[in-house]
Amino acid sequence: MILPEKQLLSALVITFNEEKNIETVLNDLAFADEIIVVDSFSTDKTFEIASQFENVKVVQRTFDNFAFQRNYALSLAVHPWILFIDADERLTPELKNEIKVVISQKNNISAFFMRRNFMFENKNLRYSGWQTDKIIRLFKKNNAVYNKEKIVHEKLIIKGETRTLKNKLIHHSYSNFEDYKQKMVFYGELKAQEELIKNTKPNFFHFYIRPTYKFVHQYFFRLGFLDGRKGIIICYLNALSVAVRFQKLKQIRKGN
Repeated sequence: MILPEKQLLSALVITFNEEKNIETVLNDLAFADEIIVVDSFSTDKTFEIASQFENVKVVQRTFDNFAFQRNYALSLAVHPWILFIDADERLTPELKNEIKVVISQKNNISAFFMRRNFMFENKNLRYSGWQTDKIIRLFKKNNAVYNKEKIVHEKLIIKGETRTLKNKLIHHSYSNFEDYKQKMVFYGELKAQEELIKNTKPNFFHFYIRPTYKFVHQYFFRLGFLDGRKGIIICYLNALSVAVRFQKLKQIRKGN
């Protein structure tokens, strides 16, 4: 029996103040042939903790936006397959094994989506728009690049076919209210830059209708009410991010 040729894998992580997550995620990625951390000059112990791992290459780069940061990390990788993981994401043993299997197969697949379980304070959030969440996390380096115009919730441009893995990624995005609120505000501020590029001129519709629609859509149509208190919190904070986006855009445009 001829065994398939081993395909080498580079695991990439971008970080800023992830001292609560960095050790766990790096241990999680130990099966990869290369691990690279690109840190945005964290003010906590993220850089120091990551630097203690002998199998991890740690570099620092000033953060401009997510697309640029991810493309920079991608440029440092030397292996043909890329696994790009956020510090708050976790891989189950079953998912690790599936990754090893699919990258060793000879086919024309360029990238794989991973479905995610959104964890709210260590408990699975079943609805609120997250029930269909999936994202490309595994791909061939030479067949992908992050869209420079999508500076937050960045999007991969893929050349070739895609598939979806069977096993799910665990996403520990919500640890507490203040942390998630800060994240949503930060995303909103970055999205304002995207709106500026599109020459969006914010008005009543953007300030009031868009945030309200976001909440109503996720809470009612995406069944957030079935998540109880958790659903209200998540839908509210996601709507807040939309409100922040256009308030920030208004400030930027006034300054220009």
